[in-house]
Amino acid sequence: MDCGRSKRRRQRYVEKNGRCNVQHGNMRKTYRYLTDIFTTLVDLNWRCSLLVFVMAYAVTWLFFGAIWYLIAYCRGDLDHLEDESWTPCVNNVNGFVSAFLFSIETETTIGYGHRVITDQCPVGTMLLLLQAILGSMVNAFMVGCMFVKISQPNKRAETLVFSRNAVISQRDDKLCLMFRVGDLRSSHIVGANMRAKLIKSKQTQEGEFIPLDQTDISVGFETGDDRLFLVSPLVISHEIDVRSPFWDMSQAQLEKEDFEIVVILEGMVEATGMTCQARSSYLAEELLWGHRFSPMMSLADGFFDVDYGAFHHTFEVNTPSCSARELALAAARLDAHLYWSISSRLDEEKWEGPNLTEQTGKSNDSESVREGDGPTFIVGGVTNTQDQSVVGEQNGSVTTDQSESEA
Repeated sequence: MDCGRSKRRRQRYVEKNGRCNVQHGNMRKTYRYLTDIFTTLVDLNWRCSLLVFVMAYAVTWLFFGAIWYLIAYCRGDLDHLEDESWTPCVNNVNGFVSAFLFSIETETTIGYGHRVITDQCPVGTMLLLLQAILGSMVNAFMVGCMFVKISQPNKRAETLVFSRNAVISQRDDKLCLMFRVGDLRSSHIVGANMRAKLIKSKQTQEGEFIPLDQTDISVGFETGDDRLFLVSPLVISHEIDVRSPFWDMSQAQLEKEDFEIVVILEGMVEATGMTCQARSSYLAEELLWGHRFSPMMSLADGFFDVDYGAFHHTFEVNTPSCSARELALAAARLDAHLYWSISSRLDEEKWEGPNLTEQTGKSNDSESVREGDGPTFIVGGVTNTQDQSVVGEQNGSVTTDQSESEA
């Protein structure tokens, strides 16, 4: 069972070099390829393209050479080769080989001057015009195909490199999935944009099985971090939050999963202005939990030095093995515990404050009553000692003890 699962994991949807591992079969409407013959020829491999290029010229040369030979044969030019009074359609055409050479000279506009058409052959004049027009069309078509094939930016993607592994570690107390991308050329990719897809088969609640379902993985679309200034190698980060497909995935579960992450870098080649796309992929076993990429940039004398020898290097860091959901719940419980602890302390101080004030006030009243041995005289006719302070505060009365009044 483990061998079968590991074999399925090695079956990539997209290879590490960016080639899509998909073959189309049982295609009955093959005529659709002929309706777009230009793209079909451009998509051919170099061996087939060179074969088509050579055959296109050879067939047209042979075809028109045969027609020139047929004209000379039908007019009787081959029977009057030694007759100087006879005016042939094409001078010095004495067989199929010479007719074939005249066809090449006409279509390539070489014009050596030995074999020339005469004005006594209207059919030859019309054929000469037709061959010149068709020859120009063949030249334009085939040279255009070869130029587009040569200038294709596919080879430009060979200098756009991705890290061998992706890593999962914490950034700002949040689990993040990260991989590194770099450009080996000094000419930059203009408007570089990064995308990522999760390729994983799934089954819906209705029982429908969806093979190789594609799910977007955010690499900073909301914040604009997916638009890169790719002058030096960059670490692309995907924050594992509630919208991430890895929200419930822990380290132990990651080792049992079977999925593939396809990363796509698109941009315009600065030298040619053509759009370039580089692709790579990461299987589940190529994700390193608890690792971080090694630094590879240093400040030299007047410039920044990039060491591509450390491009694929990683090192271990302390990372929780739980999922991002469990990590978020633990952080929420810790915040709640701190909140209620602080709130309870504030409530205790709030309730202890008035009690201490009342106790202090009562102790002061009892001491004042104990100290008052003689009768108390109150201005305003109030004789109750307990109401003395209240009435005194309201009416502005001044209370004195007996000794003070006598003084």
